[in-house]
Amino acid sequence: MPIQQLPDHLVSQIAAGEVVERPASVVKELLENSLDAGAHRVSVDVVAGGQKLIRIRDDGAGIPKDELELSMARHATSKIRSLEDLEAVASLGFRGEALPSIGSVARMTVTSRTQNDDSGWQIETDDGRLHAPIPAAHPIGTSVAVHDLFYNTPARRKFLRTEKTEFGHIEKWLRRIALSRPDVAISLTHNGRSVLDLAAADTDEGRLARIAKICGDAFAAQALRIDREEEGIALAGWIGLPAYNRSQPDMQFWFVNGRSVTDRTLAHAAKHAYRDVLFHGRFPAYVLHLTLDPASVDANAHPAKHEVRFRDSRRLHGIVGQTLEAALRDTRPGSSAPNPMPAAKQALFGQHSMHLPNQARSGLHGSHAVTETLAAYQRLASGMTAAEPSGEAPGGASDAPPLGFAVAQLAGTYILAENSEGLVLVDMHAAHERIVYEKLKSSYDDRDIVRQPLLVPVTVSVSESEANLVEESSDTLRQLGLLVTRGGATSLIVREVPSLLRYADVESLLRDVLSDLSESGASNRVENVINDTLATMACHHSVRQNRLLSIPEMNALLREMEVTERADQCNHGRPTWTTLTMNELDRLFLRGR
Repeated sequence: MPIQQLPDHLVSQIAAGEVVERPASVVKELLENSLDAGAHRVSVDVVAGGQKLIRIRDDGAGIPKDELELSMARHATSKIRSLEDLEAVASLGFRGEALPSIGSVARMTVTSRTQNDDSGWQIETDDGRLHAPIPAAHPIGTSVAVHDLFYNTPARRKFLRTEKTEFGHIEKWLRRIALSRPDVAISLTHNGRSVLDLAAADTDEGRLARIAKICGDAFAAQALRIDREEEGIALAGWIGLPAYNRSQPDMQFWFVNGRSVTDRTLAHAAKHAYRDVLFHGRFPAYVLHLTLDPASVDANAHPAKHEVRFRDSRRLHGIVGQTLEAALRDTRPGSSAPNPMPAAKQALFGQHSMHLPNQARSGLHGSHAVTETLAAYQRLASGMTAAEPSGEAPGGASDAPPLGFAVAQLAGTYILAENSEGLVLVDMHAAHERIVYEKLKSSYDDRDIVRQPLLVPVTVSVSESEANLVEESSDTLRQLGLLVTRGGATSLIVREVPSLLRYADVESLLRDVLSDLSESGASNRVENVINDTLATMACHHSVRQNRLLSIPEMNALLREMEVTERADQCNHGRPTWTTLTMNELDRLFLRGR
């Protein structure tokens, strides 16, 4: 066929193939427009999974009458004016394709009113054909109703799934957007039934409550607050404790300058931070907001804006990884992190603990208060003869160690202790394993990596691009303890490795390192393998089950836990301790009822 100019309507339908994949795509694009318009409340009504009707109403700035028709034209937008604006996009939408693309594959009505207008105005489009604006009653803001999606493109319509599946995608996107903008009230109905109703939140408590509604109470109960700004990059949000992990990465939310994205650099940095506090094959959960200069982010890297590209991904990887690692490093007794193992406690006590008034508390426990028993245990821990409790622990109960003082050992496995809150249970092998592991890591990190020359250098066949990558990354490889030279256009020779890895599979290690370097510009493979070796050594040199410990030995282990990083979990991700408060014990035994 001869080259010819495509008609505008067909051009719009081709563009719709990129922008409008399914009903959820329509909801995403229209919601982003509402947020860009400064809306404080957005309501979404869906019928038949979005195939029959999608209606979105907001209280944003609105669209003036003389711009309504222009809003339906391709590549018409109020969000960018020049190339400089495009290179520093701060809005969620900016391409000017959403409304005309949706209007080309559905029947759409847009009704809007600005603060300066006495009444609203409405415009309709059917199969890409525009009707003249007409007056319509409407509050300040905009409503967009999309009817019969893909009615004029049956080939696209038959690829839609069931009503339940399509609505599931809509709800998923709405929850993502609700996490990205907790300051906006959002509601969702399906077939007239309310599914989601989220009030606006402007405090940390309110934001965490919204997260609990979307991600679940279990995540919110085991979440650590993150808030750090460095070198013009701000990272804030919540990360789940290692005890709260998933079988798949389905609860990992990244928002870059308010935009929900999936990014391999950010995901890799988070995975590295959790590297030795999770079971193998398990995934962490987090809701994290990254804010940086829009000029350092390319938001135009994906047709549907699901992905972004960073100007300096290596620096970003380092800042994100170090921030999360620092937060997880402080997960130990006495820190601000929530008490480990809440899931097991919920099974015993239900979702909410029973809180008794102070008068009931004193009536239940009499004069033998926690402070008195702590005094006796502290004298026992210091080697003194346990005398009658004086009623006051040295320094007061508030100054007692976080894990308290040992009382007994159970089945040669668990240490029982009492602190100011109640009963502490410690898995002595898991706790000691973490202590030994952190000491081994510290002693290894305090010295330069010692390289071991290989008696027989290992030759590895690679692609030419991988061989070029080795030459470009020679300094990085030396820092990892690897001396690799090029043996030809497609071959590499490994001559030295870290001494601790002299018996490792050198070829597999090198290939993994090259894969990481090509993907994210950094690699932690060598460090991970070294840590795995140190973890095995720690496991073999920690106290075993059925080893009887004396009271002083148990107390020494508790004190070590309180000063050891990541002591809340062992090297494999299992919790090392938990607490049963007096309230929880009272509830277990039905006291005070």
